[in-house]
Amino acid sequence: MSNNKYKILVVEDDPNITSFIQAVLEANDFQVLTASLCRQGILMCASHTPDLVMLDLGLPDMDGEEFIRQVRSSSLVPIVVLSARTEESDKVSALDLGANDYITKPFGTAELLARVRAALRVTRHNLQATAPGSVFRVDDLVIDYDRRQVTVGGNPVHLTQTEYNILSLLSQHTGKVMTYSAIIRMIWGSMDDGSIKKLQVNMANIRKKLGCRPGDNRYVINELGVGYRMLDE
Repeated sequence: MSNNKYKILVVEDDPNITSFIQAVLEANDFQVLTASLCRQGILMCASHTPDLVMLDLGLPDMDGEEFIRQVRSSSLVPIVVLSARTEESDKVSALDLGANDYITKPFGTAELLARVRAALRVTRHNLQATAPGSVFRVDDLVIDYDRRQVTVGGNPVHLTQTEYNILSLLSQHTGKVMTYSAIIRMIWGSMDDGSIKKLQVNMANIRKKLGCRPGDNRYVINELGVGYRMLDE
């Protein structure tokens, strides 16, 4: 087995789902490790240092959220949640604990692979974004972090300081769903009754200035009721 393959740990107690994920990932040249219990997954995460974890929340020995809590205390490994729970509050809770993304069951091969590749790119983007002189690009949008400048198609976009901070934050977590509360805490420091509305107004202004029409997901996707995700390609 080639050592340069990405190693993915799948923590899932349904053998049919595990087999499906394993077959899809191995066919696309990923190395797969599996665990059916939360405790087993936590141990394997520590001993095998995977590049990505796919985590079911409804595990027999403890809730998958406990896995996220324990792993996040010592590791930034990307975590993609596999959830049969469609409630927005469950998604928000997992993301706020530190998951990078979620896929709602049932899901197909294309979605699975797209989310895996996006999550694996998050780590690379984060390293690049903190380097001096680094620049973020998606489509024709360019963010120059050192100059705090944004251009679309080579034309400067004039953002307020808050608008720039929001766009910059999303770009530094590109591909990851950022919940409303996570963005609000990082931009304004605390949350109150009007915070989500204030964020939504700022996002509407940003999208307008970037030339996006309503419903146009060119650069930033609105994950309804959950938060925002910056596209990563």
